[in-house]
Amino acid sequence: MNIGDILKSKDMGISFEFFPPGTGEGRRELLQVAQTLSKYSPMYVSVTYGAGGSTQDRTKKTLYLLKEETDLNLMSHLTCIGATREAMDILLKEYIEHGIDNILALRGDPPQDVEGFDFTKSEFHYARDLVRFIKKYERFGIAVAVYPEGHQEAPSLEADLEYTKMKVDEGADFAITQMFFDNRYFYDFLDRARQKGIDIPILPGIMPITDFAKIKKFASFCRATIPEEIEERMSNLADSPEDMKKAGLEITVKQCKDLLESGIRYLHFYTLNRADAVNAIMDAL
Repeated sequence: MNIGDILKSKDMGISFEFFPPGTGEGRRELLQVAQTLSKYSPMYVSVTYGAGGSTQDRTKKTLYLLKEETDLNLMSHLTCIGATREAMDILLKEYIEHGIDNILALRGDPPQDVEGFDFTKSEFHYARDLVRFIKKYERFGIAVAVYPEGHQEAPSLEADLEYTKMKVDEGADFAITQMFFDNRYFYDFLDRARQKGIDIPILPGIMPITDFAKIKKFASFCRATIPEEIEERMSNLADSPEDMKKAGLEITVKQCKDLLESGIRYLHFYTLNRADAVNAIMDAL
């Protein structure tokens, strides 16, 4: 089902992101996680997709497994770096045949083994080009990524917002934010987006804090600020993983409660293919 239509009719909702496992055992474990989390009746679950289609086969296998074994509404991430229009057309038609109704259109990260990668030499330069291409099918719900603190490559917040507006103008139905840990960045982004004329639903992306070392690595890569009080509290628990996880989940629950109390009605969780953290957060909420 088209997620854009769901958002028009549903006042509140949650969603989950998974990554495609590389083994059959991993897919079986993910299926169990998905079945466990289905009790929360998510609006949709999404499956990530590597730059240049590097996980395309795994992404498809994961999507088709979830389609066959669950009643979950599905969305495929899709990156355009290195993709051709012919290959994209084949993939999208295959998705239609398998009942995959939603796409998160992304530019994707440049290949790590290519120095000075030139995006303009690809058939799709940016995510907005992919949105335009997908829109022609008149079939898919289309999401795009947005960045409360600005994309790490954007020269300024204003430029980043202009790029966002371009994606929306090409036909995006809704947006999902990169993870953030200080809600003030999200509220500020919402204000700036509305002033820019961006009126599609914008879902906050929530990363449960469990392994702080891993979270710091993610945050460093995508330029997400970790508030000083969180840094101090979690660093003091470095020698106690269980206490760290408990404290991290308390922080995440507090973040979610603040969003809900401020009128935010949709939450998107980055699960890292784990159900325990999401279960704890949802029970607390």
